[in-house]
Amino acid sequence: MTLTPEIIAFLMLAALMAAFIDAIAGGGGLLTLPALMAAGVPPVAAVATNKLQSSIGTAGTCYAYARAGHMNLGAYKWPVVAAFFGSVGGAWLVQRISPNILAGLMPALMIALAAYFTFSPKLSDMDRKARAGTVALSLAVGLVGFYDGFFGPGAGAFYATIFLALGGLSLIRATAQTKAANLASNVAGLLTMIHGGHVVWIAGFAMAIGSVIGGQIGSRTAMRFGSRIIKPLLIVMSLALTAKMLIDPTNPIHIYLLG
Repeated sequence: MTLTPEIIAFLMLAALMAAFIDAIAGGGGLLTLPALMAAGVPPVAAVATNKLQSSIGTAGTCYAYARAGHMNLGAYKWPVVAAFFGSVGGAWLVQRISPNILAGLMPALMIALAAYFTFSPKLSDMDRKARAGTVALSLAVGLVGFYDGFFGPGAGAFYATIFLALGGLSLIRATAQTKAANLASNVAGLLTMIHGGHVVWIAGFAMAIGSVIGGQIGSRTAMRFGSRIIKPLLIVMSLALTAKMLIDPTNPIHIYLLG
């Protein structure tokens, strides 16, 4: 695998666009993982390298949300811790078995998420009463963290749904807390993948530059426009991820439907 200047520029642009979308609604891996594999990076190494660039970009996004006062790490530290350790387990497992076990379930879950955001009552820019305590919220976030370390696409949408539906947070605060959980699961997955020797460092750091820029633009866009842009993008990204998974010839549902 040779990383020419043209390939590096392509990966940086993909990371910038992905981070912009990810800062608002999640799903940036829809762009970056295929971009890495198109550049000739093997699948597990692509997941590992994507964790590197995403960790750096998400850290910048977290800083933007925290500086604007939308993030409360003190109140939600245990869900973030659960995301970290869940991701360690998922990243450890993905290096030993095929992620296709989960791939077959994901289209149905992503369609359910799109339906939730489409038909749910108007999502507020104000906090509501939480429907779950810290333990239940942490368990749910930890499961998504495991998924993020194991497979990944759509994890941001799952995190956002949990903080909205169970945590009672406003849409902008749920998005901010999603980034904190995403950062924890990305870093955990990255550390596990580094131990396995799978990271392509040059590609990862080059993409991180684009990721930081895109994340800053995306977070500021989300904070300015709130639910007017976040909810539609969550729906679009959920459906786009579903389509991406269904057209993948290695996906079990694709194989079942089309042979």
